[in-house]
Amino acid sequence: MASTCTTEHHPANQDVLEARLAWRVADIFKAFADPTRVKIIALLDTSELCVGEMCLVLGMSQPAISSQLRLLRTLGVVTVRREGKHAYYALADEHIRNLFHQGLAHARHE
Repeated sequence: MASTCTTEHHPANQDVLEARLAWRVADIFKAFADPTRVKIIALLDTSELCVGEMCLVLGMSQPAISSQLRLLRTLGVVTVRREGKHAYYALADEHIRNLFHQGLAHARHE
């Protein structure tokens, strides 16, 4: 007996993500798609830092770090707090921290 696959009354139809939300989720994961951005996220997991501190720890130039931070801000992954001439970056929220920890745990699990 052959079966046919129809989606007309399938319960999953009710759960399909709307396009805007699907793009937002994809953007968040885009932040984790580059090793340098992941290293920055790892640094910010422990404390708020300024660009200069990240440059020293990562051994990278200020323009390279700033470029990645700009993208991370656009993607809603980090926030910035200005104090005088310094800008301090932090992870946007616990959701980002949890995504990082889940990704790290998955990568370590072999």
